[in-house]
Amino acid sequence: MAASPVYGGGSAGAVHSSNASGFAFDSGLEIRTRSVEQTLLPLVSQITTLINHKDNIKKSDKTLQAIQRVGQAVNLAVGRFVKVGEAIANENWDLKEEINVACIEAKQAGETIAALTDGTKLNQLESDGQITILTDKTGVVQAARLLLSSVTKVLLLADRVVIKQIVTSRNKVLATMERLEKVNSFQEFVQIFSQFGNEMVEFAHLTGDRQNDLKDEKKKARMAVARAVLEKGTMMLLTASKTCLRHPSCDSAHKNKEGVFNRMRVALDKVIEIVTDCKPNGETDSSSVSIFAGIKELKLNIEALRENLSFEPKENLSAALEVILERVEDFTDSAYTSHEHREHILELSAQARTELRQFVSVWMQAQSRKTKSAAEELELSILKISHSLNELRKELHRTATQLAADLLKFHADHVVLKALKVTGVEGNLEALAEYACKLSEQKEQLVETCRLLRHVSSTEPLEITCIHAEETFQVTGQQIISAAETLTLHPSSKIAKENLDVFCEAWASQISDMAILLREISDASEGRRGEKYDQLSLPKPVKNSANLKSLKPDKADSEEQAKIAKLGLKLGLLTSDADCEVEKWEDQDNEIVRHGRNMSRMAYSLYLFTRGEGPLKTSQDLIHFLEVFAAEGLKLTSSVQSFSKQLKDDDKLMLLLEINKLIPLCHQLQTITKTSLQSKVLLKVDKCITKIRSMMALVVQLLSLCYKLLKKMENSRWVSATNKDITDGNT
Repeated sequence: MAASPVYGGGSAGAVHSSNASGFAFDSGLEIRTRSVEQTLLPLVSQITTLINHKDNIKKSDKTLQAIQRVGQAVNLAVGRFVKVGEAIANENWDLKEEINVACIEAKQAGETIAALTDGTKLNQLESDGQITILTDKTGVVQAARLLLSSVTKVLLLADRVVIKQIVTSRNKVLATMERLEKVNSFQEFVQIFSQFGNEMVEFAHLTGDRQNDLKDEKKKARMAVARAVLEKGTMMLLTASKTCLRHPSCDSAHKNKEGVFNRMRVALDKVIEIVTDCKPNGETDSSSVSIFAGIKELKLNIEALRENLSFEPKENLSAALEVILERVEDFTDSAYTSHEHREHILELSAQARTELRQFVSVWMQAQSRKTKSAAEELELSILKISHSLNELRKELHRTATQLAADLLKFHADHVVLKALKVTGVEGNLEALAEYACKLSEQKEQLVETCRLLRHVSSTEPLEITCIHAEETFQVTGQQIISAAETLTLHPSSKIAKENLDVFCEAWASQISDMAILLREISDASEGRRGEKYDQLSLPKPVKNSANLKSLKPDKADSEEQAKIAKLGLKLGLLTSDADCEVEKWEDQDNEIVRHGRNMSRMAYSLYLFTRGEGPLKTSQDLIHFLEVFAAEGLKLTSSVQSFSKQLKDDDKLMLLLEINKLIPLCHQLQTITKTSLQSKVLLKVDKCITKIRSMMALVVQLLSLCYKLLKKMENSRWVSATNKDITDGNT
C-alpha cells in the first residue's frame, strides 16, 4: 500500500517544542524528512495554543467554550489520523502491532485532552460569574506529550512503509536486470525490457518523492546523482543489450554492456543506503573534505583564539594547515596547471606557513602579557593569516575554474566524438586507435579538472556533484571507446551505431552539466549562496570605467583593517539575528518579511567584504550597494507603516517610533551615495558599515515587534470570532 500523503516520508531525530507556559516536548526521535515535520507542526501549534489558554485560571463562559472547541478539534483530528494509521497497519503485517499500539496511545491521549477541556462536566461556578477550570495543568501537559509522542511514532512507522516500498521496488528492478543480462533472444528481451521500463518508472517516482522530502542537503545531492545515473543508464542499457544480442561474439559489445549494468547496480545500492541511512558492512562516510572547507574551518579555529587564551594551538593549527597544503599538491602536481598558477600557489602556500608560525608566536606572547598592545598585535596577526588563506583560496579557485572554462570551450564542438562516429562507420581500426587515445586524454583532463573543482567547492552538495561528474567522465569515456570499437568491427550495424550515439549524447550531456556546476561553484565562492542572493544581484558597475577603485588596497592600514573586521563580525551576527526573526513568520511572502530578508541578505554581502570575500570588489560596487540597501530600508518602513494602520493606537505609536529611527538613517545613506568623488566613499567605509550595522539592529527590532503585534492582533480577532460564533449559537 502506498502510504497516505500525510506520511509522505520521514525517518528517525528530534522534534522539540516549548512555550512560555512550561510545556516542552522532545520525542527523542530524529525527523529527517519535511513531510513528517510538516504533519507534526499543526498539531504542536494546536496543543500549544490550548495550553497557553490555561495560563489564566479564571475563564469566562465564552472563553471556556472556545477552549472546549479546540480540545474537541484536536480529538477529532487525532481520530481521523488514527483511522489512516490503522489502515496502513492492516496492509503491513510486519508493522501492524507497533502501529496499532501507537494509534491506541494517540487515541487515548486525544480523548483525555477532550475530557480535560470539557467545561460541561465541571460545575464550579463562582459568584462573579467566572468558572475555574483546567486546574489539572499537569494532566493536560502529560496528555499532550503522550499524544505528540505517539503521533510521531505512527508517522515514523508509516515512513518505514515508504522505505520498504523503495527497497521492494529496487529488488524488483534488480531481479529484472538479472533476467535482462542473461536473455538470449530479441523477442524475450523486448518482453522483459518492457517490464523493466515500468519498474524503473515506479522506482523513479518513489525515489523522486523521497529526494524532494529529504531535509539533509547532502543526502538530497547523493540521491540526485544516483537517480541521474539510473535515468541515463536505462537508455544505455537498452542499446548496449541490443548490440550484444545482435553481435554475441563481440568482446567490446559485452564489455560495453557490463559497464552499464555494473554502474546501475552501484546506483541502486546507493539509493538504498540513503533511504535506510546505513552503509554496507558498517562503512562510514569517509569522503575527504574540500580545501575550501578546510580553510574555512582553520580560519574559524584561529579566530576563536581571540577569546580562548588557554588553548594550545600550535600542533593542532599546524597539522590542519599541512592537511590543506597536502591537498593543494593536487594543483601543483597537475600537468594541466600553468607554470604561472603553480608558482603563485607555491608562493602563497609558503606565505601561509610563515603567517601561521608568526600568529602562534604572537598568540603565545599574548597569553603572558595580556595587555592592550598584545591584543592589538594578536588581532593584526589574525588578519594577516586570514588574508593569506583567503589569497590562497582565491588562487586555487582561479586555477580550477579557468582550467574548467578553457576545457569546456575547447571541447564544445565535440570534434573527437564526431571523428569516432565517422571512424566506426568507415571501419577504420587504425583511426579508431588514434581517436580513442585522444578521447582518453580528454577524459583524463576532465576527470582531473573535476577533482580540482571539488577542492574549491564550498558546500558538500557541490562536492558530491563534482565526484559524480568525475566518475561519469571516467566510466562514459571507456564505454564510448568500447561502443566505437564495436561499430568499427561491424560498420554496417545500425544497432551498434545507435549505441555509440547514445553514449556520445551522455558525454555531451555531462559536459553541459559541468558548465552548470562551474557556475554554481563560482556563485558559492563569491558568497551568492543559493537563496541568500536570489533576486538580489547588485547592479553591475559600468564597464570600461577608468575611475573604478578597489575597495581592498594592497597596502591597507592595519589598524583600519582590524577596525573594519570587528565591525563586520558584529554585522554578521546581526544578519543571523534578522534571519532568525524572519523564520518565525508563517507567511514568508509578507512584505515586511520580504524586505527584512532582503536587507539581511545584502548586509551579509557587506560582512563577506570585511572578510575579503563576496561580490563587493570596487568603490562602484559599494555605491550601488548603499543605494539598493537604503531603498530596501525605505520599502520596509513603508510596509510597516501600512501594517500599523491595522493596530490599536498604543501599538501603532510604539511601531511608528521605531520606524522614525530607521527612516533618517536610510536618507543619510542615500546622501553618501550622491557624493561625486568615489575617494570620499572609500574613506567612509567604516562609517558606512557602522551605519548599516545600526540599521540592521533596528530591522531586527522591527521584525520582532511586528511579529508580536501581528500575533496579538490575530489572537484578538480569533477571540472575537469565537465570541461571535458562540453568540450566534445562543441566539
